[in-house]
Amino acid sequence: MQNPIFKGLTWAKPQSTFISPPFHTLPSLLIVGPIRKLKNNSGNNFKKRSKKEWNHHHRSGSGIRGGKYWAMPCSSIQTSNITCGGGDGGEENGRLRNFKLNESTFLASLMPKKEIGADRFIEAHPHYDGRGALIAIFDSGVDPAAAGLQLTSDGKPKILDVIDCTGSGDVDTSKVVKADGDGRIRGASGASLVVNSSWKNPSGEWHVGYKLVYELFTDTLTSRLKKERKKKWDEKNQEEIAKAVMHLDEFDQKHTKVEDPKLKRAREDLQNRIDILRKQADSYDDKGPVIDAVVWHDGEVWRVALDTQSLEDDPKCGKLADFVPLTNYRIERKYGVFSKLDACTFVVNVYDEGNILSIVTDSSPHGTHVAGIATAFHPQEPLLNGVAPGAQLISCKIGDSRLGSMETGTGLTRALIAAVEHKCDLINMSYGEPTLLPDYGRFVDLVNEVVNKHRLIFVSSAGNSGPALSTVGAPGGTSSSIIGVGAYVSPAMAAGAHSVVEPPSEGLEYTWSSRGPTADGDFGVCISAPGGAVAPVPTWTLQGRMLMNGTSMASPSACGGIALLISAMKAEGISVSPYSVRKALENTSVPVGGLPEDKLTTGQGLMQVDKAYEYIQKSRDFSCVWYQIKINQSGKSTPTSRGIYLREATACQQSTEWAVQVDPKFHEDASKLEELVTFEECIELHSSDNAVVRAPEYLLLTHNGRTFNIIVDPTNLSDGLHYYEVYGIDCKAPWRGPLFRIPITITKPKAVMNRPPIISFSRMSFLPGHIERRYIEVPLGANWVEATMRTSGFDTSRRFFVDTVQICPLRRPIKWESVVTFSSPTAKSFAFPVVGGQTMELAIAQFWSSGMGSHETTIVDFEIVFHGIGVNRTEVVLDGSEAPIRIEAEALLASEKLAPTAVLNKIRVPYRPTEAKLCTLPTNRDKLPSGKQILALTLIYNFKLEDGAEVKPHIPLLNNRIYDTKFESQFYMISDTNKRVHAMGDCYPNSSKLPKGDYTLQLYLRHDNVQYLEKMKQLVLFLERNLEEKDVVRLNLFSEPDGPVMGNGTFKSSVLVPGKKESFYLSPPNKDRLPKNCSQGSVLLGAISHGKLSYAEEGKNPQKNPVPYQISYVVPPNKTDEDKGKGSSSACTKPIAERLEEEVRDAKIKVFGSLKQDTDEDRSEWKKLAQDLKSEYPKYTPLLVKILEGLLSRSNIGDKIHHYEEVIGAANEVVDSIDRDQLAKFFSLKSDPEDEDAEKNKKKMETTRDQLAEALYQKGLALAEIESVKGEKASALAASEGTKDLDQTGDSAVGFDIRSDLFEENFKELTKWVDLKSSKYGTLSVLRERRCGRLGTALKVLNDMIQDDGEPPKKKLYELKLSLLDDIGWSHLSTYERQWMHVHFPPSLPLF
Repeated sequence: MQNPIFKGLTWAKPQSTFISPPFHTLPSLLIVGPIRKLKNNSGNNFKKRSKKEWNHHHRSGSGIRGGKYWAMPCSSIQTSNITCGGGDGGEENGRLRNFKLNESTFLASLMPKKEIGADRFIEAHPHYDGRGALIAIFDSGVDPAAAGLQLTSDGKPKILDVIDCTGSGDVDTSKVVKADGDGRIRGASGASLVVNSSWKNPSGEWHVGYKLVYELFTDTLTSRLKKERKKKWDEKNQEEIAKAVMHLDEFDQKHTKVEDPKLKRAREDLQNRIDILRKQADSYDDKGPVIDAVVWHDGEVWRVALDTQSLEDDPKCGKLADFVPLTNYRIERKYGVFSKLDACTFVVNVYDEGNILSIVTDSSPHGTHVAGIATAFHPQEPLLNGVAPGAQLISCKIGDSRLGSMETGTGLTRALIAAVEHKCDLINMSYGEPTLLPDYGRFVDLVNEVVNKHRLIFVSSAGNSGPALSTVGAPGGTSSSIIGVGAYVSPAMAAGAHSVVEPPSEGLEYTWSSRGPTADGDFGVCISAPGGAVAPVPTWTLQGRMLMNGTSMASPSACGGIALLISAMKAEGISVSPYSVRKALENTSVPVGGLPEDKLTTGQGLMQVDKAYEYIQKSRDFSCVWYQIKINQSGKSTPTSRGIYLREATACQQSTEWAVQVDPKFHEDASKLEELVTFEECIELHSSDNAVVRAPEYLLLTHNGRTFNIIVDPTNLSDGLHYYEVYGIDCKAPWRGPLFRIPITITKPKAVMNRPPIISFSRMSFLPGHIERRYIEVPLGANWVEATMRTSGFDTSRRFFVDTVQICPLRRPIKWESVVTFSSPTAKSFAFPVVGGQTMELAIAQFWSSGMGSHETTIVDFEIVFHGIGVNRTEVVLDGSEAPIRIEAEALLASEKLAPTAVLNKIRVPYRPTEAKLCTLPTNRDKLPSGKQILALTLIYNFKLEDGAEVKPHIPLLNNRIYDTKFESQFYMISDTNKRVHAMGDCYPNSSKLPKGDYTLQLYLRHDNVQYLEKMKQLVLFLERNLEEKDVVRLNLFSEPDGPVMGNGTFKSSVLVPGKKESFYLSPPNKDRLPKNCSQGSVLLGAISHGKLSYAEEGKNPQKNPVPYQISYVVPPNKTDEDKGKGSSSACTKPIAERLEEEVRDAKIKVFGSLKQDTDEDRSEWKKLAQDLKSEYPKYTPLLVKILEGLLSRSNIGDKIHHYEEVIGAANEVVDSIDRDQLAKFFSLKSDPEDEDAEKNKKKMETTRDQLAEALYQKGLALAEIESVKGEKASALAASEGTKDLDQTGDSAVGFDIRSDLFEENFKELTKWVDLKSSKYGTLSVLRERRCGRLGTALKVLNDMIQDDGEPPKKKLYELKLSLLDDIGWSHLSTYERQWMHVHFPPSLPLF
């Protein structure tokens, strides 16, 4: 979000970065993560934006988060004992005095393990280092060539499988070819490929496909390659420019005076060559090399080979035949590298009987880094080992490369399928976003099945949206089946990894780590783990390791620690259950912070592997049970929650009674007789404060569960945050700790009683990491805030996070945030929207490392002024009529200036699908663990743009939800008539710039329930585009209902006084001001605002004013054509018989024009009918035009010369049938536009002229083709006889005088009638220049045609361009254009 105070008073929406670290200390650290950048939309809900891969943004003054990255090179180090760092209870949660680093403790701080007791555990149990544990890494992909990810500590393969679950690397290899006698096949790109004769292929069938290699690379890698390739390309281009300049200089020296027309044209040609080369350097846009893929079955497995010659500088490298064939990674665990230039590792997997090839690369370094934290093994550098060096893993890529590493529903579902198929023990997922509903959605349902039925332990990051409460995201912080992990930083990490001058005296949670509770009162954060590390990254980064921090790093740290526990449990024969492991973690964690409410920040605390292991050993004979908690306020059946969250003022003013249902849940394979029937526990219930929360003392719990009531009395509490728990202890084994916990969070807000409504918080003291929370009951009627923050009492700069959060039902948390840096004591102002009547948390935090070493307390004064204008219409819909809308406004709090302004600046056009295709997906990667096969529905929408525009698809039912939706997946592609894909996206669509033309949008939906998909077959989709500034409609405001018609009574502004309402009328737009091509049923969208910031100028853009509301205008039917239906002024005078004869003639010609000529018999019949019609209607131009069109439509031409001679003959007949003198005479005179008969005659003559021009044009093309074919035959003959090549330069191109040339005569005749530089007829100009040897001029004309042609690119023009470049000898340009041919004209659409 752009804060108004920093960005030209823009009333905008805050960005929030999730999962990847939002911010880091000075000096800068590497921040990497496959995050969703989030911002508030008009409803203040979070939504995804495209991400910058690698440099993820931290919050700054404008609300944007960003950072640099540092790397640490590999080095040889010696192992020594780590004597500091901290995390277990004996060391007071990382408390360190007189802290001093040495080499070993520094290196240990880069991969923190001591904090969670992992080092102590492995030292005591060397063989429980993760051996036997298998982790699925749901992330951006893991590089199998990265340092430390080849072998486990006991010599086993580290990575067992690498899968692209997104489909972003899929290649269509359904095309099958066979090799010729020389062992050559035709690749899908059109290249001729030599197959290695040693490759076994019993069937002889080769599946072929191709891929633009940049589609497999990250933006960072692509950018690096583009720079390096551009440098080499520029060198070649400069060589050609130097040659061209030299040729021009030689010409000028030879011809001092250039007066002869031929010499002028020759010099112009040389100059054109120079100009073309220079322009090409300016317009260079590298779309990347094309790689051919070949798939075959060798009798045992599917094999894959790639041809990567286009990536190599040496033409001998990268050949298909030299490629060492790969197979599915899990079979042989082998990988390849595209080239030395990119250093990018890839693996392959083959699906659907060879018809789909998946080329797997990572979509960011994030996944490899995460995997390294959890499991890396460095035998020479043990201090840099991951937490569980003995564990194995599978890589499940859920970050889609097409979307800049954003996750999709398809990727998430396939990853869960793979994790179950591989019998994984653990899942780590460092992805997520805010959610509409906690513990809800399709993905959560599938996760519940995986955890409860298949016993996988799911670990995920809680999010990076802190420090405010209720900022945990889905799925990690909001799902009951997932262990959500917060990010902790120890003194050792601060000193070593973060290089702060003076580390904190004890460990603490990172400022940006997301906090609980969830919207329904659950903890949100389960446990905490170290949130930063130096870990391996992919080889394409050209370095071994990087430093990253975030809850993305805390999650794999915890996951690695759990892998150690699983290793021990398996070795000791203890049943592995996510229920028992979670209980052990929660009940043995070390608290971070001394206040009860710190649990909302850190969960149960910093996990301790060794203590959890002891707990598991001791409780091995107890049933594996998860205690499901469902809470309802007494007397209400809905909503059901997992905790008690009293946030609003009314809830804190009285005692409430709550019904708590505790249901013991067993795994699906639990024995009914041995476990369920015998389960019975005597539970002693405890309240952390009986004065506020009262509960029964005991509870007898059986398998069927029990309900009990608790009473919460917050009436005597002070304003602010209060946290309590009710927890159950096993009476017979109290050492087990709480079996279940019921969190009770109370945020008692402070009321704003004074008027005008101002609230101040004075003299708040801050040290590094300190957070002040204030809870305010936003006055009813307030809808925006103007706040001022003043700082004092410090010397070095200070950085603060300022967050506000409000929670409303069925909405994502309404969050505003800013990061403010104070270089000296000063004041800064903010403005942001609020919801009246709802509690607002104000969280102010001094960043954890800001000001360390200065020992000065920062004093902060914060003042909030509430403003509000209430209106009777928060969403205005203009129905298309001329009637204005009455809007009533009032100020409930204080006097406000009413200065409404309204604009319509977007148009949204509805479409229904023209086609719907439902199919069952064929591969096992789309078969759910339950056995159900996933179905796919593809909806086809067609649309046309009359002008270029930025277009964004909008599907109200599906957009802006990925986790909190019951639908599985969506993906769209927008392609032109050439099948070029211009845009693609998922549930968070982006605007894409499209040139004018016809387009197809394919929407791809997935689910295993066919009934859901059937209901979507007529799904309405909107295309939304921004109007150009000239088309933006500014709506008028009036004080009278007839103002829009009469034009008087304009309303401008007024001052609202509390207790008195005022009204005005909003006028619909003038129909003449509507944008062109604005069809009936379309909706114009915009915004209306009513107030203004007190310190800002009055703005005409509602989006820059406080609290804009959406306004929409439904486009009515177009006005009727006044001339429509009027009869012709001149009646037809022809006799009926003559008119009937003409109708019969025209019908015959129409049928003749529709005849096919697919076979020789068809062509023979067509030719006979053409002769008969010509005999019947001699010299009838429309008939002769149809004959010419029929000849041109033929395919599979055998004798080309004979065919083109037929075309020339047909064209001559068209030309001869037209009286050219009469036509020329007509166009030399002006016709009267008021004379209807004259206008009709004009249209007729224009049609005749167009027919004449088309015939001359086609005749010229045919003459050129005959010339070309004869030239090829002559060249072939000369070559076979060993003679010299024919001279094909200058005016003697084909050995005859151009003055008597039929082509030249035809060209001159065509020049009389049309502009031969136009895109329609320019090809003839190109061919003429080419015949004369002026290839530079020919290329210039062709480039101008391509540039001026507004339609989608025409393949014939680009093929002609390639042949000209080959003739000139500019190989670097022809290679460049051939790569673009695959972009402009792909043979088919890509796979979803």
